[in-house]
Amino acid sequence: MSDMALPGSIEPALKKGPDLDKGFHPMTGIIYLGVVAAALLFVAYSIYSDVDATGTRVTSFLPYIMLFVALLIALGFEFVNGFHDTANAVATVIYTRSLPAHVAVVWSGMFNLFGVLLSSGAVAFGIVSLLPVELILQVGSSAGFAMVFALLIAAIIWNLGTWWLGLPASSSHTLIGSIMGVGITNALLRGRDGTSGVDWSQATNIAKALLLSPLFGFALAAGLLYVLKIVLQRATPALFGEPVGDQPPPWWIRGILILTCTLVSFFHGSNDGQKGMGLIMLILIGTVPTAYALNRALPASQIEQFAARSTAASKVIEGKAAGYNVLGNPRPAVTNYVAQHQINEGTFPSLAVLVNDIGKQVAQYGSLAKFPADAVGNTRNDMYLASEAIRFLMKDKEAELTAADVATLNEYKGSLDAATKFIPSWVKFAVAIALGLGTMVGWKRIVVTVGEKIGKTHLTYAQGACAEITAAATIAAADGYGLPVSTTHVLSSGIAGTMAANGSGLQWATIRNIAMAWVLTLPAAMILSGILYYVFYHVF
Repeated sequence: MSDMALPGSIEPALKKGPDLDKGFHPMTGIIYLGVVAAALLFVAYSIYSDVDATGTRVTSFLPYIMLFVALLIALGFEFVNGFHDTANAVATVIYTRSLPAHVAVVWSGMFNLFGVLLSSGAVAFGIVSLLPVELILQVGSSAGFAMVFALLIAAIIWNLGTWWLGLPASSSHTLIGSIMGVGITNALLRGRDGTSGVDWSQATNIAKALLLSPLFGFALAAGLLYVLKIVLQRATPALFGEPVGDQPPPWWIRGILILTCTLVSFFHGSNDGQKGMGLIMLILIGTVPTAYALNRALPASQIEQFAARSTAASKVIEGKAAGYNVLGNPRPAVTNYVAQHQINEGTFPSLAVLVNDIGKQVAQYGSLAKFPADAVGNTRNDMYLASEAIRFLMKDKEAELTAADVATLNEYKGSLDAATKFIPSWVKFAVAIALGLGTMVGWKRIVVTVGEKIGKTHLTYAQGACAEITAAATIAAADGYGLPVSTTHVLSSGIAGTMAANGSGLQWATIRNIAMAWVLTLPAAMILSGILYYVFYHVF
């Protein structure tokens, strides 16, 4: 009997589809577990070395036990993120027979790892800035640990659930929803309006990137395929064909598809890997502030620059504070402004005092490496608070700052961030290993959805290349602007766009399920993390 195509599918795929079930050699598992063990030992040794370099005496092992548990959960999130999002890069090369499945996932894992190692860190701290300022300032408290555990566990639960159902949901959506859930619940627990628990300006920017990227992916991939068909279809008809049996495509088409897979993997690692980095830094600051609250590796030249910028920023802020005096501690007024975004008569004078205090502390010790253990945490909080206040003031029309004032404050903010927003190389390495190893397991469920269940016909070489080019370009652009973007939604919408442009037709049941996951991820993650934060807040 000849093979027959079933309506709404790419059958006869049972004989025609790629082999996704190839087993692995036992030695592979041993090597895999060996890498995991070596990475954990490296993390433990790095923390020991960093703490030892500060001369801190260990009086209790409880903070380190909490640190170990929190780090495992954070790295677990990146591991799940890896196998949840593998399909974004490898589905096209597998279904076009450009690479065997087992080779493709290892290749993707390697370049996810490289992407993390070479990332800038901008996305990491963009995510962190969504968190409530009072929890960041007290991240070592019980509420701080409740926050970290709640948002990470909520994100893992939702990612695992959508993976189990084979739905290409967004890890970025999930994590941001979890952060917003914690912020709103924290505000309600403290007797404030729930809307005050989130930095809505930053949330709006991120939401725009997350919501518009799938639409952009659909339109760009469709447009790119349409242009390629006009320009190249007659000259290179092979590019618009589909695999014949298990034969790989012509070498030049294969090269294009492997290159695009590599780029998506690299940029996925560069963008998604950073999401865990910022949270890991919060965990480290909360448990071992002496080693990680301030960037002790900052060179002396930058400390001198810090002093000059601090003096210039003080003049700008004091000019706005003229006629007002601060009685007592200036920090509550500045914290209130960062949380509420409302300028009052105490905002500028309090910030002026805080900036001067920071300048005196840095001048007193001459180097961040020389700060005593009992001063590190407070100075870091002061610097973070001043940086966030300046960030909001530069966007606040009520502040009435000139372009020159904004430039001066922005330079000073850069110095504050250099002292507090840094990522040790071992953190990047640990996240890179977690994300890279995660891409090598559990990938089949979503690969099948992306490769077989979006369009009604088999994926062609040109469709795969257009979808991957679109995804790589979109993620790279978002990374440059420090915005998290959904690799999953960009790639799956890109494939849908090429199917529409090619007249192939779409499997609307799958599109509906993906759209439902897209819509539900944010509120579901918010509810999950809010409930978990409420529970952990009372347990801790």
